[in-house]
Amino acid sequence: MAKTTDKAALNEWYAIETSVDLTAKPVRSRLLGQDIELFRREDGQPVVREIEAGWPTGPALPVREKYGCIWTTLGHPNKEIFEISEAVETDRRFVPCGWVKMRASGLRVVENFLDMAHFPFVHTDILGSEPHTEVPGYLSEIRRDIDEVWATNCTFFQPRIAATESEGAFVQLTYRVPTPFVVMLYRVCPTAPERLDAIALFIHPIEEDLCRAQPVMYLVDSNSTHTALLNFEQVIFMQDRIIVENQRPLLLPLEARQEIPTRADSSSVAYRRWLKEKGIRFGTTMGAG
Repeated sequence: MAKTTDKAALNEWYAIETSVDLTAKPVRSRLLGQDIELFRREDGQPVVREIEAGWPTGPALPVREKYGCIWTTLGHPNKEIFEISEAVETDRRFVPCGWVKMRASGLRVVENFLDMAHFPFVHTDILGSEPHTEVPGYLSEIRRDIDEVWATNCTFFQPRIAATESEGAFVQLTYRVPTPFVVMLYRVCPTAPERLDAIALFIHPIEEDLCRAQPVMYLVDSNSTHTALLNFEQVIFMQDRIIVENQRPLLLPLEARQEIPTRADSSSVAYRRWLKEKGIRFGTTMGAG
């Protein structure tokens, strides 16, 4: 497909590569249907350019290096990349978990991340289990002052709340959607109950029905090995991949009548309403044009 004409999607920042993986050798990729090339200059600065007919064209795209990733945009964002306050806390473990490609809209991936109801059935004996299948009521809202979607007062029984834990407990969860293609989870840290672990999912939308996604974690955990932390998150994410790729349609419907929500889908309803208000068409059944 060609580069989208969806200005709402174009005017966002996207994580497209892990910083440590970017070298002087140019790498070709795609973003929002547009071919791009990225590399690191001799002075260490990352560069991203659009590719037309096999050749770089025009000036370099805007680039930021943040949260262990290279970010760029094909448009003109009206604000800088959102803040993750936990990222500057020096005692936290920073754990990028690697990119996973999925045959689905990136918006579907965000919605699946928000969905607690699938925990007992998809992440059995890790994030959920029977008979604890009910999703207690919680608050979902569009925070107009910061233009983000939040879901708060979420509680759910989880057999393993983190890589360090083997005992089950009811956990408090908070979800945050700072941009259409980024979603975050805050949960109480088992080893420091007065603090929250922060897990972000950065999504690189390649085409309307194809994306890459990488979980990035900021954890208060001085005990677990890096491998244990990676394995815990990657097992969960690969389970999610199966579900997301089998959803139909692959694109996210924004019309309420197309998929009937339940009480547990409060965050999804708010997310879809927010996308519709923004005019996002890329990756939805409304079409990017």
